[in-house]
Amino acid sequence: MYMEKEIGGPARVEPSVSARLDRLPPTRYFRGLVVRIAIGGWFEFYEMFMAAYISLGLIRSGLYHATTAGLFDINGFASFLGSFFAGMFVGTVALGGFTDRFGRRAVFTCAMLVYSAATFIAAFQTSPEAMDLWRFLAGVGIGVQLITVDTYISELTPHHTRGRYSAFSILVILTSVPIVAVLSFLLVPHVIFGLDGWRWIMIIGSAGAILIWFMRRGLPESPRWLESKGRHDEARAIVDAIEQRVTAEIGHELDAPRPDVTAPAGKDKEHKGSWAEMWKRPYLSRTVMLSLFNFCQTFGVYGFGAWVPVLLYTKGITVTHSLFYTMVIAFTTPLGALGAMLCAERLQRKWQLVGCALAVAVAGVLFGMERDPVLIVFFGSIVTIANNWLIGIFHTYQAELYPTRIRARAVGFVFSWSRISSIFVGFWVAALLKHSGVSAVFVLISSAMLVIVVMVGLLGPKTNGIRLEELSQ
Repeated sequence: MYMEKEIGGPARVEPSVSARLDRLPPTRYFRGLVVRIAIGGWFEFYEMFMAAYISLGLIRSGLYHATTAGLFDINGFASFLGSFFAGMFVGTVALGGFTDRFGRRAVFTCAMLVYSAATFIAAFQTSPEAMDLWRFLAGVGIGVQLITVDTYISELTPHHTRGRYSAFSILVILTSVPIVAVLSFLLVPHVIFGLDGWRWIMIIGSAGAILIWFMRRGLPESPRWLESKGRHDEARAIVDAIEQRVTAEIGHELDAPRPDVTAPAGKDKEHKGSWAEMWKRPYLSRTVMLSLFNFCQTFGVYGFGAWVPVLLYTKGITVTHSLFYTMVIAFTTPLGALGAMLCAERLQRKWQLVGCALAVAVAGVLFGMERDPVLIVFFGSIVTIANNWLIGIFHTYQAELYPTRIRARAVGFVFSWSRISSIFVGFWVAALLKHSGVSAVFVLISSAMLVIVVMVGLLGPKTNGIRLEELSQ
């Protein structure tokens, strides 16, 4: 909000850090900030999507089976997925509030260290029980990290470019998918220095802790978060530094901040926030909509993404060809994020989510019916592009629907529903594969996508070009 100061006469009004940030133009400096934050997310997505590409290696080594003998069978590949997503659920629900309490930068760094260490240790496990334990701990770290990245970027960037920068971060992050696909294609079929190739894939993924430890020095704390905690001097100092960098880059003085008419009227509201607030107007309908959205979106993103090689293998396609088709499909992953970045501020984000869900529903059913390699790759690519376009938009969308004082906590809660469904999706997919075949899997996925179409279409607010503080009113 605007602050009043007495300086030898009438009170002058000082603009809030939000008003100062929101009038800044897009620059290389902001792109650099977003890239540094996105690199943390790069290793998260490497970790999440790695499961699909090492699945056949895990199964062939005898550590897991493709299907399950019953619900929560620990020897099935579904338990490898389920333990990880259970950890993410704990991270988002139980620890998501840490980001609102301790700050975006500190939690961003610590979460990276936790899941990198857990992944490294997991790479050397020889039993399903031990593997699931360390995958659970890696999931806890990533669960915290995911909501921190979304919150961090939404608060550091100006409102008129918020969607574009967030989608750009997803574009950077999703380059991890084709890279892990290529590495898996090259390494999974082989034993290198006495270790199965899939273990090397996990070891490579654990390297993020080393990189982010050095990169954290260039990352400022979110000035919006500092302001919400009453730490105005620190917040202003960070914005001063950002303005100096931007001014030096554009070569002229910045425009004056716009009057901050949407700022909270009073310090109590500025400093406080509670879990119960997300269940009151205007946030109640958003919480319900985003909870259902997150529960259903994992059917498409992980129900398809994490099972592509297994789904193809179940169709009778060889291990080598399954990995090759999966690798080709994976190369289309960044195209979804690129589409999201180009359209982030041009089309309403809610309608982009609806369109992506429809594309997944239709192309997914066609993928399940095909046996021709060209059409398998074609429809698989459409599902992949639509899924990742959806990812590029919804990470922006859910972070902008809550005020700074509860943003990470609320996003953690609604996002946790995706972790709940992720725990069960693997077991449901395995059961359908065993009893009804690949086509039945995609009927399940398409049904979930139609729920998204209805909920977002009816309850989702329009957000493009609207300031975070205005959306919070």
